[in-house]
Amino acid sequence: MARVCELTGKRPITGNKVSHSNIKTKRRFLPNLQTKRYFLAEEDIWVTMKISSEAIRTINKNGLYSVVKQMRAAGVKI
Repeated sequence: MARVCELTGKRPITGNKVSHSNIKTKRRFLPNLQTKRYFLAEEDIWVTMKISSEAIRTINKNGLYSVVKQMRAAGVKI
């Protein structure tokens, strides 16, 4: 499974791990992804999404139906 948020598109980024002696080695910063199930009342279905914690806050703010509508307009199958 890809570590990509379905709503925001966040994905792993690379950077440096810096030791106490200032030696730099490559590392990955992974997004904080959660698997969440939401009930979409307008269509009477359960929707399972793999989304970041920022996307969970966006859904809480804007509402699930408006977010799903925007995702469908962008071409994501739900």
